[in-house]
Amino acid sequence: MTLRQLQYLVAIVETGSFTRAADRLHVSQPALSRQLQILERSCGGPLIERNVRPITPTPLGRAILPHARAALAEIDRANSAALRVVGVHGGELRLTTLHSISLGVLPAVLGVWRRQHSGVRLSLTEKLYDSELQLTMAAGQADVAIGPPPMDWPGVLFPLDAEEFVVVLAADDPLDWPDGSRLPLSELAAREWVHFTEPNGLSKILDHACADAGFQPLIAVRTQQTAAALQLALAGVGPTLLPANMIPANPAARVYLLDPPIRRPLAAYTRGRPDALTAAFIDVLTHHARPLPAHVAALAGVPGKRAAGQASGGAERAAD
Repeated sequence: MTLRQLQYLVAIVETGSFTRAADRLHVSQPALSRQLQILERSCGGPLIERNVRPITPTPLGRAILPHARAALAEIDRANSAALRVVGVHGGELRLTTLHSISLGVLPAVLGVWRRQHSGVRLSLTEKLYDSELQLTMAAGQADVAIGPPPMDWPGVLFPLDAEEFVVVLAADDPLDWPDGSRLPLSELAAREWVHFTEPNGLSKILDHACADAGFQPLIAVRTQQTAAALQLALAGVGPTLLPANMIPANPAARVYLLDPPIRRPLAAYTRGRPDALTAAFIDVLTHHARPLPAHVAALAGVPGKRAAGQASGGAERAAD
């Protein structure tokens, strides 16, 4: 049994045809058929049903297929690891982050990354809870996590600018508060909110912020999807609390930074000293992440210096 034979088996099953499998692998059909016959002899029986269209695996074939796919995937990972050690021009980089960060911080960063490193494949998994990021990293299922810095992380942390939260209301909301001024959250104590369903981590952030302002939020609707909360607020369902970097340019909305500010510290973290590829990504992330985009700063009346992503100084509360 060889990796090539396993590759041929997987291709035949996935395409349902010897002809299409041979075309995919750039080999002749007789060579493909011959290698499959050798594999079947070593396994003790037929692996595919040849008299049906499309071709389907036999019970013996179905038993072997998961192992064949796993072996081929492991070879791909080994090749990717080798490429990552020698440079940043190929391979695969696996990222894990929170849903809100994938909608806010990462799009601009990944756009820059792809322009600079188009030969690198990216894999992105999104989680609802901070703890899921740590579990994903500890299990070796990602190379870099981007999220709130974990406590007592045994690997390496790379601090990023903190992201600032804003309140979003519909453009025609009757709130009597001047645009461009920071808003005390207590001004919305009597309102019904677009809230978040557990396990979305923004649920706790909103609850803690309201508690610090002296009230428990009334609920208009709960959603688990961060992107849906923005759309619901824009539609006038109620105010919501979101990272500023999620707000699109020229939104049909009223957007307020808060007094006192609500900010969430962010970091990238790895299991150990990053290889060349991972280090290159963290460099791009550090330079191009914009926790407070310029257009949101302008809506909220914040000076341009703050729009560059500086999140230090002044009174603030860190979001949990």
